[in-house]
Formats: sequence, C-alpha cells, structure tokens
Amino acid sequence: MISGFLFKVIREQIPRTQDELAEDLGIDKSTVQGWESGRRPLSSTKAGNLVVLRRKLILLGAPTGLVGLINLAMDADFVLGEILRSRPTKAEVLEHPLAGWVLTRDTTHMIGWAVSGILPGAVATELGVPAARRGPVSTTPILGLDMRSRFFDNLQHAADLVEGGDEESALLRRQVWYLSSYDRTRDVAEWFGGMQRRGRIPSAGSGWSPRWAEARSVAAAMARQGDPELLRDFIARSITDNDDFETANLNYWAHWLGLDSRPQTSDDFMAEQEHPAWDASALLRQFAIRLDRAGEYTDLYVHSIWALMLSRRGLADADPRTARGLATRVRALLDGDGLSQQSRRELESVHYGLRVGGYSNSRSNSEGQR
Repeated sequence: MISGFLFKVIREQIPRTQDELAEDLGIDKSTVQGWESGRRPLSSTKAGNLVVLRRKLILLGAPTGLVGLINLAMDADFVLGEILRSRPTKAEVLEHPLAGWVLTRDTTHMIGWAVSGILPGAVATELGVPAARRGPVSTTPILGLDMRSRFFDNLQHAADLVEGGDEESALLRRQVWYLSSYDRTRDVAEWFGGMQRRGRIPSAGSGWSPRWAEARSVAAAMARQGDPELLRDFIARSITDNDDFETANLNYWAHWLGLDSRPQTSDDFMAEQEHPAWDASALLRQFAIRLDRAGEYTDLYVHSIWALMLSRRGLADADPRTARGLATRVRALLDGDGLSQQSRRELESVHYGLRVGGYSNSRSNSEGQR
C-alpha cells in the first residue's frame, strides 16, 4: 500500500488522471487503480516492466526523486506485510524481517508513513512541503486503526520473545523498539520503563558490541517519544571520547542516511575502523542540511558534527558551500534555547572552527554575551 500511494502521489505530480496515465502507459485503468489501492502490488510487476514503468514516468514529467523512491517503498511494504502477517513463535523469531536486515532512514520513514501518517522527509523534500505534515493530498497511506494496533502488538510480541536475549537478537530488539516509537496511542515510554525496571535495557559496555547499538536505538526511541534525557546521557557516557563508540556512531549515521550503499544484515559494520565505506564530506553535508530541523535528535546531530569535524581535519575546506550553510544553522541554534550544556559547548567549538576558517562572518549572541 505504501508503494501504491507513492505511485498515486507521482501521478498527481505529473499531473495525470488515472485514465490519462493509463492511456500514456498503454495499460488498463484498472491496473492503475489496482496499483494505487494496493490490490495489485507494484512488487508483483516483472522486474523488466518495472524498469520500463519508471522510465516512462520520468519521461512524462514525474519528479525523478519520487520515482527513485519506489523501490524503497516496496521494501517498506514487504517489512510491513511480514509484521502484519503473523506473530512469530520463539523458534521463528530470528527469521523476522527485522532480525537480519538493517533498515535505512528512508525505508524506516516509509513504514512510519503507513503507521503514523507522517510524511517521510525524502518525499517531503521532493514535494517542497514540511516533513511533519500529514500526507501531501487529502489522504495518506495510513493503516486503519485495527491494522495499526496489530502492527504494534506484533512488534511488541516479537520483542518480548527475545527480551533479555543474547547479542544475536539485539538487531531485532533495537529495530522493534525504534519502530514502536511511532505509536502515539499507547504509553511506549511505560513499556521501556518496565524493561528498565527488570534490567532488560542494555548498557553500552566498555567496547563496541551489538548491545551498544541496541542502547543507542532505545535512547533514540525515547527521544522520539518526547524524553531527550536518555539520549543525552547516552551521548555523554557511551559515545563521547571513546574512539570505538565515536566511529560506530558515524558508521551508523552513514548507513542510516544511505551514504554507505552496502546492504547490511547485522550491526557489525558499525565497528569498522579502517577505510570507511562512506564519504566524510557527504556525511557532513547531510548533517548540515538537517541540523535546523533535527528536532528531538538535535543533541545527537550536534555531537556527530563535532566528532566528524574533529576526526577529519580540513573537512570544511573540502566543501566551502556546506561549511557556510552549516555556519548559518549553527549560529541560529546558538542563539536559541533548548540545547544541553554539552551540545552548546560542542556547537560553540564547531562555530569557532568555522569562523577561524572564514565561513562565519558574524558572532552568535551567545558568544557576544560571554
């Protein structure tokens, strides 16, 4: 249903009616209707025909960025369908789609579109609308209330089966917990709190392990639910000034933002120290364009920018345009409220480095007041 709704958005951006698009594509109107309603999944289309379809949509004037998201939407449909299909037994739980597939941000947000109605950032960018708004037209691909309840119940069931389990099940737990944070109908924070009281929330430990990634996802999920303190504590105690953790954090960011194109079936890639499979300038650019809309994750963005620029000297000089845009957003954040003390110190350090490099021509009010 996600890919079908995205197809509808694409059609309306060309723009075409269902009749007109069917004629342009040389297919029946019922086929277009079936795709858009989800009755005829796009994923059931032969691969060659899907390639031709995407090319024709672009030739008709469809935004290339939206057409490029069709595959991600089909991935999200697969995960969504598998979660809704059944509640696994304990013997089956490690065959769960979230147990062997490390999701990216865009795929995760596509799933979130169906269970929360919040427009994914990648789609919002192409449409030129705020990501936080509800769908781009009168409806969204949001599941009905019963289906959403089943989705979150099945997620929690899978997590409960492996609660307190070994590292083999850490990937499943952390992805379940993060997706559960999209649920606004029940007290997810209480669920996490109950696990904390039972000692089931992992600590990061002294060196990288899947448990570290698990703890990071729990902290991020709590921040999404409106409680930033666990994430701030995780940044201070389980990332800052530990080279293994700093590297793992940046490696995960690169995968999450789609800058490391390798499919991942476990979180082990986070521990890679040498020759990262991503470009530092591209990562800084992604951080910079999102910093002023990072919302509940602002502290994590700030620390990650600080750590990236500290570990890659001369990074600003490699992309002056990004550096100037970053300087503008950094000044705006420093002039506002809501930053933790650590984030403010790190952001002031970033601002100072950019100003010394000639990318910031004015001082923030916070510096002037000091």
